[in-house]
Parts: sequence; structure tokens; C-alpha cells
Amino acid sequence: MNRRDLLKASAGVAASLIGLSKCRAEEKEPANGKAGLTSTANRKLAGRTLQQLRNQYRYDLFDDFLPFMDKHIIDHELGGFMCNADRDGTLLNTKKNSWYIGRGIWVYSFLYNELTHDRKHLEVACKATEFVLRNPPTGDDLWPAEYTRQGAPIQATGQYIGGKHVPVSKEVYGDLFIANGLAEYARACGDEQYWQTAKGIMQKCVKIYDRPDYAPDAPKVYLGGKGSDLPGVRPLGVWMLLLRLSSQMLAQRPDPYIQSVVDRSLDAIFNHHYNSEYNLFNEVLNHDMSRPNNEYRELVYTGHGIETMWMVLYEAHRRKDKKLFDKAAGMLKRTMEVAWDDVYGGLLRGVTNVDENTWILDKALWVQEEALIGTLFVIEHTGAQWAKDWFSKIFTYVHAKFPLKKHGYALWDFWPDRKVTFTKHYSRVGNFHHPRHLMLNLLAIERMIGRSGKASGVFPN
Repeated sequence: MNRRDLLKASAGVAASLIGLSKCRAEEKEPANGKAGLTSTANRKLAGRTLQQLRNQYRYDLFDDFLPFMDKHIIDHELGGFMCNADRDGTLLNTKKNSWYIGRGIWVYSFLYNELTHDRKHLEVACKATEFVLRNPPTGDDLWPAEYTRQGAPIQATGQYIGGKHVPVSKEVYGDLFIANGLAEYARACGDEQYWQTAKGIMQKCVKIYDRPDYAPDAPKVYLGGKGSDLPGVRPLGVWMLLLRLSSQMLAQRPDPYIQSVVDRSLDAIFNHHYNSEYNLFNEVLNHDMSRPNNEYRELVYTGHGIETMWMVLYEAHRRKDKKLFDKAAGMLKRTMEVAWDDVYGGLLRGVTNVDENTWILDKALWVQEEALIGTLFVIEHTGAQWAKDWFSKIFTYVHAKFPLKKHGYALWDFWPDRKVTFTKHYSRVGNFHHPRHLMLNLLAIERMIGRSGKASGVFPN
């Protein structure tokens, strides 16, 4: 079936795909109900044993990513991250983006909490936290988009997308990334005040997001900076961040307000952004959660759909909700099927108009890595064959195309074109999606090895 056929699947077929289909005969689980990687046929993923996968993930994180960051990107003196750097680590400028500060705080706090317990990683998170909290905004103001190296605010606006900066009005993303970092840092340093600060930032962001005039030109980022204004816009990406932030905070302690944000986010995702006509998630809605009657009506940002679904999977696991887990797994599978590029391989990040079948033709690394997180989590907890097949397919593609080692550089290609064409120079180093993928999947593989490849049994049949 080609992509157009997949996109225009009938409502009846679409409804059946939202949950996991019944296992085919060759996918039946063993009598103990714990499928996994225990049989001879299933003992490998992407042609590798779990131990070999673990070794690969350890190399990518500890031997490739972290040394480059330590040498070139982290400001060990003043705190924070200078991510505008070329392939070889040469800094193009010393600006510090508030998105990347918040993301970096999360990465190094999580690294310390879950993998290394190394004080040098905690120190990176500590200095970045001190940097961003030195002059916090007051009232309902948002954090500055950027800072000088010394910490003076730079009031630039916009998002970096598709390899370029797209100027749009200030949104809540940066503050939510900072909140996410502070919540994880609270766990690392054992000081609850940072968790409470994160909650306060979340409350502010929800309040701003609920304004009827919120970020009217925000949807233009999906169309390369073009398009109509949409006051009070409701992007799927905001619910995604609210969900993930809230879910991680609830894992530390219960909170009625934060629980309400999780529930509201899930309702928005499945009862409003979900489009039963083609069984995908529309990225942009009106303020009242209706679909817009303009150029954003048929916009499906498949990258966010994939990313959101693994976050729902993690939340379903936290609350032990098998129905929600199965729904998210089914939608993860569906979105990957639609987004896969049958010509050149890899996952495309969005279709600007479903009916016209017009795709955004690049291969953002983050999209591939979000899919690897989601599929491995499904494998870990269910052993589903389709998830094994998709993980193997994407893992093999990514490792053939994205690592820059063959070109003489560290890291992976960040946001290449459809064919993943190498360019000698680039202007940004990613400090979030890549290490998050490596850390989450390394932890999942360690858990799977600890169970000798058996599914977790959290959701018994």
C-alpha cells in the first residue's frame, strides 16, 4: 500500500488500527505470557544480541556524545551550553539558547540520576541551573529566548527548524524545557524547591497557553515561516511537553494539579487532535479545539505524533493502564507506517496537507530517535513482533546513515535532507533528543538483559 492509500484509509479501518490488532499466528506469545527475545528466532534485534546493542548504545553515549559536549559545548566556567558550533566543535558564537539550557539541565541531571552518579555530571546541571535562575522572569513573563555567554538577555524570537531559524512570536516551549530540567535537577540534588519552581513555571505556561491571543503566528513554523495567523493556537507539541513534564514530576510525588494537566493533555491528544478520517493526529487546532478552516487544517506533523506516542506509552506504564498503552502503541505503529519513506528510507517529519499528499522532505534525526524510543519500550513490555521489526528497520537505517564518524567527525547528522546528504559544515549541535534517546534505550536494554529478554509482565494477558 502506498502512502496516499495509507493516508486515506477508511474510517472503519482507521478505528480498528487505534488499538493493537490481534496477534497473528506466528506472533503468539508463549504460555507464560512473557514474549520477548528468549527464543532462537527472536534473540536478536537489528541483527544484534541485547549485549551487543548495549555496547553500541554505551559507545554512542559515553565515547562519542559526552566527550564532544565536554570539550566543545559545555561552558564549564559560566554554566550553560553553547550549541552554535560546527562539525568539529568550533564555536560559531557563544550565545546560549534558553531551550538548550533547560534541555541540558535535564540531560545531565538524568544522566547523573539514572546512569553515572558522577559528580562532574551533576556539576554541569548545577552550573546551568544557577545560570538560568540568576535573573528569572517575573509575573507571567517568559524566559528570554537567548543569553550572551555572560548571561545578558537577548530577546530574539523564533524556532530553529529544518536547518534554519524561523522568526515567530514567543511561545511556552522554552519555559517548559526549563521546568523539565529543574524538576529532574530537584531529584539529582535532593532539593524540593526546584520541583516547586518547575510546578510554578508549568502553571504559568498553562495560563499563557490558555489565553485566546496566544502565539498567533506560531503555526507558521510548520510551513517554513509562511501562513496565516491563528490566535490562541493549540499545537499538539505543547500538549506533548505538558504531558511529559507532568508525568515525570508525578513519578517523584503525587500532585492534584499536575495530575489534572496530564489528564487534560491526554484528552486533548486523543479526543481533539486525533482525526478519525485518516487515523492520525492533526498538529494545529483552534483555541476552542476545533479544526481550523485554513492551510493548517490538514497538517499532520508525524514527528510529533511519534514523539507524543512514546510519551503516552511511558505515562501508561507509570499508571499501569494497559488500554492506554495499547492505544498509544497502535497509533505509534500507524504513524510510522505513514511517515516511512519507501524510496530512500527513514521517517519523514510531516505532511503539510494530507489530501494533497505534500510532505516535508527532510530526515530530522530526532524523528528517527523518537521512533526508536517508542518501539523499544513496546518490545520491552509486550514483545510485539511488529515493534521488533520496526525497531530493527529504523536502527539499521539510522546507523547506516547518520553517524558522522565515517566523515571524520563525532556525533550524528542532526537535520539532513531526504537522502541524508553529508555537508561539511553545520551550525548547531543537538544536546537533547540524541542523548535522551541513548539514555532511555540504554536503560531499557539493561532492564531487558536483567529479565533475560522476557517481556516485563507489567501488562499480563
